[in-house]
Amino acid sequence: MRLNPYLNFDGTCEEAFKFYEKCLGGKIEAMLTHEGSPMAEHVSPEWRGKIMHARLVVGDTILMGSDAPAEHFEKAQGISVCLNVEKPAEAERIFHALAEGGAVRMPIQQTFWAARYGMVVDRYGTPWMINCEQAS
Repeated sequence: MRLNPYLNFDGTCEEAFKFYEKCLGGKIEAMLTHEGSPMAEHVSPEWRGKIMHARLVVGDTILMGSDAPAEHFEKAQGISVCLNVEKPAEAERIFHALAEGGAVRMPIQQTFWAARYGMVVDRYGTPWMINCEQAS
């Protein structure tokens, strides 16, 4: 069994996933639009170029997402995507990239459990926790 985060966007899924691919060092394996699919006739013409399903592979983890039409879109609330990073410098780099244009909830810093830990909501509205545990 595997749990995979699935993110919803208000029309910015493609842009967000291209950013995550670059920021997290992953690879987009799928970026499907409504256009050309059996779903095309079920969405408005201006929505057909929006993402029906995206899949990003980062290491052995999969991040998925899609665009949700306004009547179905809800901002992420009460959740965060937790990213565990091995090196403090990498945690810092990713945190600052995600924070650009977003909102820092807790600056990245050393804590009693982590060499680096910080919380940020990125420019696409996704809440993140960046964690780099202390060496044993």
